[in-house]
Amino acid sequence: MTQNTRRLSHPCTSILVPLVIFGAAFLASAPTAQAARLTLKSICRIKGQEESTIQGMGVIVGLKGTGDSSSYLPTIRSVAKIMSIMGNSPGASALTELKDSKNVALVTVTATIPAAGARQGDKIDCIVSSIGSAKSLAGGRLFLTPLIGPDPKHPRVYAFAEGAITMENPAMPNTGRIHEGCRLEEEFFHAFTKDNRITLVLDKNHADFQVAQDIADLINSQMGKQVSNYAPLAHAFNQGNIGVEIPTQYREDPVSFVSQVLSLPIMEPRTVPRVVINERTGTIVISGEVEIGSVAVTHKNLVIEAGGQTAARPFVGVDPIDPTSPKLKALVEALNAVHAPTEDIIEIIKGLDRNGKLHAPLTIE
Repeated sequence: MTQNTRRLSHPCTSILVPLVIFGAAFLASAPTAQAARLTLKSICRIKGQEESTIQGMGVIVGLKGTGDSSSYLPTIRSVAKIMSIMGNSPGASALTELKDSKNVALVTVTATIPAAGARQGDKIDCIVSSIGSAKSLAGGRLFLTPLIGPDPKHPRVYAFAEGAITMENPAMPNTGRIHEGCRLEEEFFHAFTKDNRITLVLDKNHADFQVAQDIADLINSQMGKQVSNYAPLAHAFNQGNIGVEIPTQYREDPVSFVSQVLSLPIMEPRTVPRVVINERTGTIVISGEVEIGSVAVTHKNLVIEAGGQTAARPFVGVDPIDPTSPKLKALVEALNAVHAPTEDIIEIIKGLDRNGKLHAPLTIE
């Protein structure tokens, strides 16, 4: 071992550098009463209450020479069609007549309907993105454009979009937003019941067989008391979906039943520990007690041992309190204590994952 090699010792003496570490351990340290205030609506939703996307293809006008080039024929044909609809049909030489129209651009237009639905006449934002050779959409205005629903087999106009483009990111001149530029022509009502049942859908971070069963048991114990000749109301179909029967007395008022179900208090579910790394910002998020396997690591001038025993003992254990069950959090704290660069810590964690020594899912953003 060279003299400039740094060995890691007890993590309790760590001095943290700008590195973000969050974990379920923090939540576990909170008072039980606070944890009990978590309700079902915090970790699941009702099936049918999802966002919908409508889309269309339109033309931006009024650009200052930054539109599509004369060689982009789809834009020229689109402008010719608009002229025809407006009663000014171009002649047989339309492609030649319109080839120098550099103040127009062909764009896609998308709008997102909220999960709660929307009413006819509501106005929502829409996003426009160039699909041609336009250099910038700044200063342009979207010509009236119909937007159709998400089912291409049954195209139906749900809204019309038009308005001035707002550039939100100068680094992305080919994408802009039109504030309240989409006006709905159809109602969007998302059904949340089917055959007198609702389905609870757990969010991706809480989808787990045990969590689903716990929720079904909770609903049966709390809401089942309101039903004569008690029979289980809820049944967990899988790790992410729980079906719930609507009692007879609520079938004329399912909203009341759903509000009661979603307001049921539940303790914070114990989910699978995970690690999320954002390499761009240098952020590491550790949830739960993420364990690592017995491993010896050398990285640059760092020497690390986590768990296990070595004959010559050239390494210093990262967690002497419990060397047989090393935790990733202790490893990161020890690395912070010797001021290891964030990028080195990230590389070590990625190396643990590649070697099967990181006992938790790793997500790289």
